[in-house]
Amino acid sequence: MEQHNSLEEVTRAMKHEKERRMYERYQTVYLHLKGKPVTEIAETLNRSKETVNSYIRSYQTGGLEALQMKYSSGAPTRLTKEQQEQLKQTIVLSVPDDVGFTARFNWTLEIIAAYIEREFGHRYSLRGVSKMMHRQGLSYTKPTYTLEAADPEKQRQFTETTFPELKKLLNDEIAHLLFEDESMIRDYQAIQKTWFLRGKQHIIQTTGKHRGVKLLATVDYATGQIVWQEDEQYTAETFLNFLQKVILAYPAGKIVIVLDNARIHHAKLLQPFLDELNGRLELVFLPPYSPQMNIVEGLWKWLKSNVINNVFYHTVADIRKNVGLFILDSRQNITR
Repeated sequence: MEQHNSLEEVTRAMKHEKERRMYERYQTVYLHLKGKPVTEIAETLNRSKETVNSYIRSYQTGGLEALQMKYSSGAPTRLTKEQQEQLKQTIVLSVPDDVGFTARFNWTLEIIAAYIEREFGHRYSLRGVSKMMHRQGLSYTKPTYTLEAADPEKQRQFTETTFPELKKLLNDEIAHLLFEDESMIRDYQAIQKTWFLRGKQHIIQTTGKHRGVKLLATVDYATGQIVWQEDEQYTAETFLNFLQKVILAYPAGKIVIVLDNARIHHAKLLQPFLDELNGRLELVFLPPYSPQMNIVEGLWKWLKSNVINNVFYHTVADIRKNVGLFILDSRQNITR
């Protein structure tokens, strides 16, 4: 009978509640009284288990009145500077699982609020937590990848010494500073966000096959000029042919090409060609496993975003045609 009366009380409260957040709290208790597990309630309401448990504990302690959102007329209770620093260091140096939030490996506002309440005894709204994070110099952003085998010291040396020295020589001993890279442009690369009618999501066809075109390109660091070539395969011979094309594009002045450590870039058959040029072409190699330092990666990303993503190509010839048109248009825009 008591369970029935409690359900009726919660149901009445839900019917009369107009504030969304309070309705959610009542709904949490209602589902709990109906025997729903915490995990299911959290999924239904799109809230963390910690938040759901806090609502249930409040109800069990003080009934519906304890669920009321408290608004203080004075200044909100704040963490001390020491507590804020402890919180910041915990977020920066640990994942939630390390501090008792089982199988949680990313900090969310809900988990941070639960941590603050557990450790310091203060309750913060999600907005309050968000403001505190910004004041602490933290931001809610996606991480980025780095290759595990990369050598941070070699990367630092390139960015702080090698590349600045090359830039100092530009327009003096060096006439053209280029970056070079290769990329396989597949017929289906990725799906990305775009605009379409609400409820009319685009469906992109795919063959499921790995078709595409192989590209080589240089980007001029100073002017943005692009020299490119499409080929059937990546071999030392292919790369040599491409270097010959680059020399034709820059008929005068010393050329320095910054590139990665792919095997074809170190092939022995390149040496006679380099010797013949008598120092006019120099290859400078990036630190191993450092694609983010190659500005041609930006060209590939731009190309894939505009030409490949969200598009189904029936033939490789269609890919080749649109890739060529894109690069041609890019080159024309640079010279305008």
